[in-house]
Amino acid sequence: MTTPSLMTNGALIVAAVLVGCGVGLSVWASLGVARNLLTSAVRMAIQLLLVGNVLLFVFTRSSVWLTVLVVACMFAAAAYEAGARQTIRLPTVWHFAIGTMATFTGTTVAVLTGLLTVLHPHPWYQARSAIPMVGLLLGNVMNATSLSMNALLSDVSRDRRAVEARISLGASRFGAMRGVMRQAIRTALLPTFNQMAAAGIITLPGIMTGQVLAGMNPIDAARYQIVLMSLIVSGNMIGATVAASLLTLRLTDARGRLRLDRLKSV
Repeated sequence: MTTPSLMTNGALIVAAVLVGCGVGLSVWASLGVARNLLTSAVRMAIQLLLVGNVLLFVFTRSSVWLTVLVVACMFAAAAYEAGARQTIRLPTVWHFAIGTMATFTGTTVAVLTGLLTVLHPHPWYQARSAIPMVGLLLGNVMNATSLSMNALLSDVSRDRRAVEARISLGASRFGAMRGVMRQAIRTALLPTFNQMAAAGIITLPGIMTGQVLAGMNPIDAARYQIVLMSLIVSGNMIGATVAASLLTLRLTDARGRLRLDRLKSV
């Protein structure tokens, strides 16, 4: 069964008209988002077309080093974005290091599990399989890591007295921060849980929708989506937990003291 490509010039023109309608509606209703909408749409189009050309080049070369380079760039961008918009943060070097390690750990475990046990590409690092898998999981783990870091930094700043009270009563650094860490990880995982609960009843996940439109059997598409959602939630949980744990280590010292002096507001 051959499915015709949707990526025609006519389809892109329709997309541009829809964005234009949104801009016009914003101007008519004085919403004040016309410029942001137009800028975001243009940026999205340029980025996606650029990425499409880069991937086409990488896929046709079949070079492991090109694959590693693309994945490394993706990880660097994700690590930066994980902490770029937080108002309470560590100094840049520490914030970047913790975001990088948490995002890298969660994504790597999930990607390798998917490639070695589900997709079975040959070789396992094949660009056509590895790069899309990294892109799918990296974005989710990045969001979970960012939410975990933001929630923990905000909560520990607000609940400083409670944490210091637990420390004064003899609790270890992780014992005193356990409640804050638990809430941060829960906050990070809430969007994923909502997405999983709504899948199939309220929404059709993007991967499953794409596969069905491409002609795949809906049952096979559903099974594939189940595996991917499992990989996503596992990677998110690992990333959020690593981020909360490393932040706890940085916000306390070997003597068990809370070190909020290591934070800065931006």
